[in-house]
Amino acid sequence: MTKAAVPTATMVDTHGGEIPTQNPCAQCGAPIAQPDWIEPGEGRISYLWTCRTCGYRFEAIAIFDVSAIPLAA
Repeated sequence: MTKAAVPTATMVDTHGGEIPTQNPCAQCGAPIAQPDWIEPGEGRISYLWTCRTCGYRFEAIAIFDVSAIPLAA
């Protein structure tokens, strides 16, 4: 008998924007399929990455030009 995969909801699954994939580990360089956590903020998005190869965890932050952020009407 085989176990069926049970889908789980995470912050990554609910993020509405484009999710970066295959980011290289900052320690060993192995590709990481997707971030564990995405936290949007004003003018930035933070990504938490965990390498399954070496166990290293790190955060990457994308900072956007303030003029590119749409203002509410």
